[in-house]
Amino acid sequence: MENQFPEKIMVNSLSEVDRVAFYKKTYSHVAAGVLVFVLFEYLLLQSETVVEFMLSMTQGYKWLLMLGGFMLATNYAEGMAMRTTDRNKQYLAYGIYIFFEALIFVPILYIVTELMGPEGSDLLYQASIVTLALFTGLSATVLMTKTDFSFLKTGLTIGFFIAIGLIIAGSLFGFDLGLWFSVGMCLLAGGSILYQTSNLVKTYGVEDYIPAALGLFASLMLLFWYILRIFMSRD
Repeated sequence: MENQFPEKIMVNSLSEVDRVAFYKKTYSHVAAGVLVFVLFEYLLLQSETVVEFMLSMTQGYKWLLMLGGFMLATNYAEGMAMRTTDRNKQYLAYGIYIFFEALIFVPILYIVTELMGPEGSDLLYQASIVTLALFTGLSATVLMTKTDFSFLKTGLTIGFFIAIGLIIAGSLFGFDLGLWFSVGMCLLAGGSILYQTSNLVKTYGVEDYIPAALGLFASLMLLFWYILRIFMSRD
């Protein structure tokens, strides 16, 4: 299949210096995305209406509806970012994705920050540090060793389908997926970070640092969600 944008200069055709410049732009946009996520989260948590609505959607089939809506919105944003070369539209897509990530995080972060007291604040800080350390370490490993992790694609696809099936079953039949499910999802998120990072030079053009950042941001947020759940499950 021909490239949708034939004139696009792919990252794998660049010199080492230009690749490093692309990586810097990509990861600076990931960092900016995290800051925007924090801002969105702060604003959403200030609204009692939003918090009450999101908490009401965390049980049974309502949570499945919420997850379905989240997946539709984020898939639309990802597709929008990849289909266009318009910088403004790419930023809009990235902003949409970040907003819906912040929205889906409202219930868990409300529990941590408001219901768990000072202990929750410490837990959130620890989970954030562990997440950023793992994300940085995994990304650095790929970039420094130049290892190709594209072979992970099939395993990640199967793993995510199994995870979705378990989430649906847990929501419908009311059983808790437990600690080991969160550990498994952390492994999937880590694999996704390795795959996304190693694919930076294969999938994107030199001007596609915003879509590249979006993909990495998505994996980072998935890792953060399940690391936070692991920390919350501690006695």
